[in-house]
Amino acid sequence: MHPTPRPVRAPLRWKIAALAAATACLVAVAVGVLVHLWTAHDIRSRAEAQAFNAVYSAMDVYRRTGSLADGAELDPVDLPAALRHPADGERHTAYDGHAEGNSGPSYWAAQGTGGPGSPVLAIRVNLAPQLSDLPRLDAAMAVASLVALVAATPAAVYGAGLLARRLRRVAETAGRISAGDLDARTGPTKGGDEVADIAATVDLMADSLGRRLRSERQFTADVAHELRTPVGGLLAAVDLLPAGETEDLIRARVRDLRGLVEDLLEISRLDAGAEEVARARVPLAAVVREAVLRTGYEAEIAVEAERTAERTVETDPRRLERIVGNLVANAHRHGAAPVLVTVQDRTVVVRDHGPGFPPDLLRHGPRRFHTGAAERGTGHGLGLTIALGQARLLGAELRLDNAEDGGAVATLRLPG
Repeated sequence: MHPTPRPVRAPLRWKIAALAAATACLVAVAVGVLVHLWTAHDIRSRAEAQAFNAVYSAMDVYRRTGSLADGAELDPVDLPAALRHPADGERHTAYDGHAEGNSGPSYWAAQGTGGPGSPVLAIRVNLAPQLSDLPRLDAAMAVASLVALVAATPAAVYGAGLLARRLRRVAETAGRISAGDLDARTGPTKGGDEVADIAATVDLMADSLGRRLRSERQFTADVAHELRTPVGGLLAAVDLLPAGETEDLIRARVRDLRGLVEDLLEISRLDAGAEEVARARVPLAAVVREAVLRTGYEAEIAVEAERTAERTVETDPRRLERIVGNLVANAHRHGAAPVLVTVQDRTVVVRDHGPGFPPDLLRHGPRRFHTGAAERGTGHGLGLTIALGQARLLGAELRLDNAEDGGAVATLRLPG
């Protein structure tokens, strides 16, 4: 089997750092806008109060001396229309943000000097000098925000890296457990946050899964071991039957039962890690031919090159024959003829022309006694499970695919 390629993803640390930087930028913009608006409002409020107080003092001077104080005017031409007819004795203010010429935005304060038709005393406070400082304030805020962002980004990257490393450790442990390493554990994780909870949960899951698998493996081994004796007795009893069709039928069924028991014992030994590899340098093409011959099934064997026919590999020939034999038998039982076995360099490919491997097998790998659908043609039993276990023991890669034009393809690559 081969893992499904994973899409390329951006590392978590850079995602967190980018989010932190974006948040810092938004905060800086929001603070800058608020400071700008508050400062402009404060300038206008101060100018309004200054104009209001100034027109009071100017009116007092005008009534006592008849002269105008500095900055005071009577009925100025550019006085806003809202202030041209104030009620007698009342002071009013108005903002003029569209003053023409060089005067700039201003705050006006006005008060009538007498009854209706009398002149209006007015004072204008120019806001241009104060408002001219706003661009400099905005620039200072922008520079300060940029400096803060430059200083905060490395800290965010560092903090995100710590979190990413902890998550990566948990992910690596989960991957090892998924690959069959039931002893993998995350171990104690610093911090009492969600990452520590996830790590503890993964370890608990691994403990529970390990107990269940060990129980199932022990059960399989016990059943297979207990069945060996009665199956041996059945074989002996068959020899006492009179020759005939009935004897042949019973012998074939007992032989199948013995094969099943041997398969179960082999799987239990593979699960327990009790198998030992007896390596020897053997000719690959010759071992493959012998394995196909032992199955009793017909298969076309193709050796791609002359140097491949002479190539020797260092492996366990008995286990290699077992893998190739199971693949050929599976192709005949669940696929369709013709079955083609190709040997090229260190690779052995077994292909049939049946319906191919079911999607569930390609996604999750072969499962013991699982037959896929109701029809036997899409099923698989212990043969592929044993082949995968033996391939792992040899350090080889066994890949299961479907050909584009139909048929199942099993590719065995031996190590160099």
